[in-house]
Amino acid sequence: MSAIDLLITSGNGPVECRIAVSALLRILEDEAKQQGCVVHVNLGPMPDHHGAKSAIVTIEGEAAQRIATGYCGTIRFTFKSGVRPGHKRQNWYVAVRRIDLPAEGVAVTIDPADLQFETLRAGGPGGQHQNTTDSAVRALHRPSGLVVTARDERSQHRNKALAIRRLQAMLQDIEAEKQEAAKAGRFIANRTIERGNEVKAFKL
Repeated sequence: MSAIDLLITSGNGPVECRIAVSALLRILEDEAKQQGCVVHVNLGPMPDHHGAKSAIVTIEGEAAQRIATGYCGTIRFTFKSGVRPGHKRQNWYVAVRRIDLPAEGVAVTIDPADLQFETLRAGGPGGQHQNTTDSAVRALHRPSGLVVTARDERSQHRNKALAIRRLQAMLQDIEAEKQEAAKAGRFIANRTIERGNEVKAFKL
């Protein structure tokens, strides 16, 4: 069975973009069900009642590749903000891209002591290839609060390794967003310098 991992992110967008992420997750799950696929959603850190800033979505099934291809790129949602009723902006954007999980054998940067595992009954779209053993794994990364599920493989050991790789991919994305935010902060600081806010003035 083919499985595709997608990263859905609101980037540094406002709260409305998190609402858009939540809406997209529901749309993906509905379409996957209609196409006979299964979707597993692993939310990014610290989601609130509006949703998460990002999520890793695993689509399993024969139509997984086709569904993923149709969503990769920038997706626009148009709606009036319910959080800021007077806000004029109505277009909100989220990005979707396929992620390649770190290869097996690559040194894992996650401390094993920070992980907590739980086994659960695996399952898929159904049929003779459905896995009904307790081989699926849910992994919690305590420092970040991230939780991921892996049930793609028939071995609990391989699912545990896959869960770690998914956690690593999410943590790498979080770090990339932090770096982008830092760059944006430096850009704003540079603009402030260009605009003036000087504490001394000299004429030569």
